Amino acid sequence: MNESILPAQTLADRFRGFYPVVVDVETGGFDAAGDALLEIAAVLLDMTVDGRLVRTQTVSTHVNPFPGANLDPRSLEITGIDPTHPLRNALDEREALEFIFEPIRKAMKAAECQRAILVGHNASFDLGFINAAIRRTGHKRSPFHPFSTFDTVSLAGLALGQTVLGKALRVAGLEWDSKSAHSAVYDAEQTADLFCGIVNRWLDLHLNAGATVAPMMDEVAVTP
Repeated sequence: MNESILPAQTLADRFRGFYPVVVDVETGGFDAAGDALLEIAAVLLDMTVDGRLVRTQTVSTHVNPFPGANLDPRSLEITGIDPTHPLRNALDEREALEFIFEPIRKAMKAAECQRAILVGHNASFDLGFINAAIRRTGHKRSPFHPFSTFDTVSLAGLALGQTVLGKALRVAGLEWDSKSAHSAVYDAEQTADLFCGIVNRWLDLHLNAGATVAPMMDEVAVTP
């Protein structure tokens, strides 16, 4: 069998030195530069000995709106977030970023990866808010690649024929509770399950097709 379709032994092997971290943010609107970042959740992943991707630890925090941040009432109605609630135990942006980044850096190092890569459903939205907070706070030690992402919208569209998170999860045979949606933790964990499911399905397809695919690839390689 061609070595290229054998299961990867480590995350570093599977994703070319990148450590995938599934992230979801809840915000006060759609403008990363002007609207408040209100919640961050990050799901850490690992690989089993047989090359399957699984989620392990979830880290999350509420975030205090930065001074002058916009809070769109329509967004707050959708998320159900009350930024003034006394029991939110929210952190200021810089502290919140470090709270999320520290376990990512530790997991990335343990996996022998050089850089984290954000996985998200509409990943550019989540990374945009993370990057905006990094710029506002002058944070110098982000583990994330500044612009590359794995987007589960594209992956689900390819693998499952669905781009809406809830519909993609259902097609994949996974759970989706619309009443729990728009919580950063819930959305991040469901997105992580979707991402792991697609990656693992690809592995299964390769293993099942390997015996026939490898000779075909060898044939092509030696064709004049």
